[in-house]
Amino acid sequence: MEDIHSVLDSIYNKFKDFEDIGEKATYIPELANVDERLFGISLTTVNQRQVNLGDAHQKFSVQSISKVLMLIMAYNLEGDALWQRVDVEPSGAGFNSMILLELEKGIPRNPLINAGAIVIADVLLSHYKDPESEFINFVRRLTNDPTVTFDDKVFESEKGVGYRNYALINMMKSFGNIQNPIDEVMDFYFKICSLSMSCAQLSKTFLFFANDGVDPITNEIILTPSRNKRINAIMLLCGFYDEAGEFAYRVGLPGKSGVGGGILAILPNMYSIVVFSPKLNPKGNSYRGMAFLECLTTELSDSVF
Repeated sequence: MEDIHSVLDSIYNKFKDFEDIGEKATYIPELANVDERLFGISLTTVNQRQVNLGDAHQKFSVQSISKVLMLIMAYNLEGDALWQRVDVEPSGAGFNSMILLELEKGIPRNPLINAGAIVIADVLLSHYKDPESEFINFVRRLTNDPTVTFDDKVFESEKGVGYRNYALINMMKSFGNIQNPIDEVMDFYFKICSLSMSCAQLSKTFLFFANDGVDPITNEIILTPSRNKRINAIMLLCGFYDEAGEFAYRVGLPGKSGVGGGILAILPNMYSIVVFSPKLNPKGNSYRGMAFLECLTTELSDSVF
């Protein structure tokens, strides 16, 4: 752990003054207000040691990272029947692309792009009377933190400009792949994207992925080993939109990004790590976060390959 701590500290100092040429996700008005200088790191090991650097305790809009948490809930409810409504293939297209969705008759390529996550939201809405409460309680249990909540300003901001997401759900509805009222599904979807957490909270939340699906703190089985393996695989193949191959090539870990500037990554049997830096590259992934994780896994020779 001391070696990881010293390497993290060294790389963090290197990237503190990194020339970050990315741009914030200004198409969501509330995200345009985030301080672009923020930079946080949190790494939590399976033996429950945590290293926090920089703005690791600064809460930010998790955005698409929360799609993984929705997926866990839906997979545990529906099992393999879930894959009849959403595929597990890389999209090779932008996170809000409509082209493949029409060609493939309303079946999203994977659950981590917008269309796929909207289907997952629809699945949870079919199972729960109050899916928002079920979701936030699930996240609080994983984090062991009852203060985790949604950011209502981000929710309203994202809902107000969600035209393309409404187009996606209407297309899927036309193919019969949405079962609940469109407005209810979209309100739930936007609420999930507005989840607000810090790097320190997120690295604890996702730690079970590094421990065969078992929460190492409570010993609760969050996912069976088989399902844990499958969602890790989906994150590796699909977690970074149409830059998933680049992330696998450069970093070599399963993970998930969000346009709020966060990146989660997992090293099985070792740790989960979250990096937050708000400025994004053209693919919608944190510019500094991608570079930091590439440097880290190179220095530590950490990879799933």
